[in-house]
Amino acid sequence: MSKAAVPPALHQTTPDGDDILGEIPAYDLIELFFFAYRDFVSDPDRILAEFEFGRAHHRVVHFVDRHPGLTIADLLDILRITKQSLNRVLKELIEKGFIESRTGTTDRRQRHLHTTQRGRALARQLARLQTRRIMRALEAIGPEHRDAVREYLLAMIDPGDRNRVRKLVFETGEIS
Repeated sequence: MSKAAVPPALHQTTPDGDDILGEIPAYDLIELFFFAYRDFVSDPDRILAEFEFGRAHHRVVHFVDRHPGLTIADLLDILRITKQSLNRVLKELIEKGFIESRTGTTDRRQRHLHTTQRGRALARQLARLQTRRIMRALEAIGPEHRDAVREYLLAMIDPGDRNRVRKLVFETGEIS
């Protein structure tokens, strides 16, 4: 049986965790990714804690600010969280005056989300912190590598979702 034909259930590892068939995990990249993410979110985490918010609140404020009028259904699709999880976070953001929910003009059942002035200020403050970290990293490796970094991050996204993410990130207008 060739290496490619070995079902995942038959993969065995040595006592030190290496794959017997030679597929050694990219521990260096995995761990660098973990540490980079830890530090990337640490700056916003400190500010969010002042409001008793977490990372879910950050993601909601970020995407609602970037896409005013986003529907709850679109936000659920972007974040890939349960409606129950979103409802708790959204309720807190609305009650504390960071997000407002407006009834749709064509379909009154739809709720369109917008950041308030306070929500916009928070979203921009958090984005500035993360932008500074990203720019420092790009400066360290050379700003000419920005496109390569962008392509690498896009390649990390599931192939079936890349076009939707490209549209969401790089184009304005409708989300779907």
